[in-house]
This record gives sequence, structure tokens and C-alpha cells, in this order.
Amino acid sequence: METLELNLTVAGRPVPTPCDVFGAGPDALLLPALSTISARAEMRDLARDLGTAYRCLVPDWPGFGARPRTRVPLAPATFHAFLDALLAAAPGPYALGVAAGHAAGYLVAAARRHPQAFARLVLVAPTWRGPLPTAMPGRAHWFPRIRRAVEAPLLGEALYRINISPPIIGRMMRAHVYADAARVTPALVRDKHAITRQRNGRFGTAAFVTGGLDPVGSRDAFLALFGDGLPPTLVLRPEGAPRRSGAEMDALIAGGRVTGAAIPGALSPHEEHPGAVAAAIRAA
Repeated sequence: METLELNLTVAGRPVPTPCDVFGAGPDALLLPALSTISARAEMRDLARDLGTAYRCLVPDWPGFGARPRTRVPLAPATFHAFLDALLAAAPGPYALGVAAGHAAGYLVAAARRHPQAFARLVLVAPTWRGPLPTAMPGRAHWFPRIRRAVEAPLLGEALYRINISPPIIGRMMRAHVYADAARVTPALVRDKHAITRQRNGRFGTAAFVTGGLDPVGSRDAFLALFGDGLPPTLVLRPEGAPRRSGAEMDALIAGGRVTGAAIPGALSPHEEHPGAVAAAIRAA
């Protein structure tokens, strides 16, 4: 592995972007999920496996990762602009684009804006709706207030620390991130907790959890991203995905505009079962 340092400009601000590189061959872009515990390291085992056939590039998203985070406006427009800047700095073309979780909608939108950039797409456990909108769809009026509270000085940091303690991270991972609770070891929880403790970490979490980074606002809008003009697209549907998130993946596959395949795991199969994900990608 080597790490490139891309000096991108996003929303008028400099955004230093570390990008891990694995393997050799045609270029592949691997985008980690967006979450409280998101970092490019979650893609490393998958990238190593795919690195026998591809040169895999794995960046961190702005506002996320196991590093101090540059403050940028945390909104969908920023993430679309980030991918545009990334594709300008590292244009490929990419034989493969892989996106996990919430990154799926952003990758698909980028493939539409840059029709020659990707030969095919793989979406791993794709989601479009953040945790609170998924769990409490009727309480949307509370979400901006919750986000502002977590972003506030002093109070926000205290609220954030309470809600990202190691026990809470462990429960979250066992509940819906990993399918096999035994894989959520104390060492793994410590690594994930370290990600959350990076400077400015609470801002990305507040935006993601409250739906502020949802690339679209409805299932219909998400499904409308797919269709004519996209490269061939494979959706990897984890067998242990939570009911509501799994229903969104099933609706996407049922639309007939993508190819679906079952894999083990829950919402982070690329990290829990990287070999199975790589095998599904190679078999497609």
C-alpha cells in the first residue's frame, strides 16, 4: 500500500485528501460508507483482495476518516463537488467503481455527470436515508434541531461524547453494522472509537445521522438515479441487512435496472466479509 495526498478544492476550500492505493492493473475507485465510524481503512481488506486484478484507490470523504477533519459545508452539494474534484485530480478512467452504504447515491450521480469515468459500478449495501430518518420517519421536524445541538460549542461536544462511547459503538455495531456479533471485538470497538475522537468529528456525525447527507429525499428519487446512461451496475444485498434498509435494497433490485446478488453480512459487509464481496464482484 502507498498513500497519495490529493490537494483538492471543494466548496472554495482546500480539502487535503489522503487516498490509499493497493495493487496493480486497471484503476478501481473504492468509496467507503458515510457513518459515525467511517474511514477509508474499512475498505482496505477488500482493496487488498481486489488488488490482484486492479489498482484500487481508496479516499476519505470530507468530514470523515481517522484524521483531523477539514471544516467544509456538510451537505450533498459538497459531496457531489468532492467527487468532481477527485475525478479531475485522478481521472482514471476506472474499470470499476465501488461504493458502500450512503456513498452509493453519490457514486451513481458522479457516473452520470462523468459518463466516461467508469466501466461498471458495484454498490455494496446501498442506502440513501440516514439513521434517524430511517428509524423515525415521522419526526423529521426534530432532525435539524438535533443537528444544531450536536454542532453547538460545548453542549454539542458533550452530547457527542455521550453518544459515541465505546459501549454505544459496540451495541450499534452488533445491532446492524456487523451480522456476527462475535466479530465485534474490543479491539475493533477501540479502533472505531478512535475514529470518532478526531478533531471536528461531531460535525460529520451530526449531518449524517440526521439525514443532512442523504443524497435524495425519497425512494422514488433514489430509484430515478438508475436507468439509461449508467454503466452496468451490480447491487450486493447483505442477507443480514436491517429490515428497513434491506427493503430499500430490494426495491432497487426489483426495479430491474441493476443486477442483484446476495452476500453475507449486515450494513458493512465490505469490512466484515471482504472476501465474499470481492468474490461477488469478480463473478459478475
